[in-house]
Amino acid sequence: MTTQRNVPETSVPAAGDPAHLAADAIVDHGHPSIRALAGRLRGATAEETARALYLYVRDEVAHSYDVDRWSAAVRASDVLAAGDAVCHGKSHLLVALLRAEGIPAGLCYQRLEALHGLVAYRLPGRSEWVRIDPRGNRPGMDAQFATTPAEERIAYPDVPLEPGVHAAVPPVLAAGLARGVPGVASFDYIPTAL
Repeated sequence: MTTQRNVPETSVPAAGDPAHLAADAIVDHGHPSIRALAGRLRGATAEETARALYLYVRDEVAHSYDVDRWSAAVRASDVLAAGDAVCHGKSHLLVALLRAEGIPAGLCYQRLEALHGLVAYRLPGRSEWVRIDPRGNRPGMDAQFATTPAEERIAYPDVPLEPGVHAAVPPVLAAGLARGVPGVASFDYIPTAL
């Protein structure tokens, strides 16, 4: 018998908090391990910091499919501890790290066989969101860090993006991710639409 993991529900940011800087049960940027890593990777500028955080999550946290290790981790601090996750967990970790450094960040999605998760962030003093994909590269995928929308290079460039930059994991996706089981290789629990 397989048991479901208990994934926390997302919460609404406290009144007065900017939504794209807020912590919740999944994007837990106040966790000591998240704060420590963000501080260790901090650069001299917000752009250098964002680049270092992105490269860490893209390159140092494995995508479960690529390494056939399925933690089913969803909460940012759990992803960091496990060292692997699917795209959603990796995105939650990157958003938490960016927010820990005061860089507004949110979640974006693409519709593949299941929803693919990626990140949008905004550098201080800029109004545009820039999408970055921490999924991890492999043959045929070349996601790179970008500082403007014109530079965006995501893992699935030919797949349209769903509208919006979500401050929290949408409830239908959170419910799906809660059905992930550690050690079980599957994307069946991830919804195909929001």
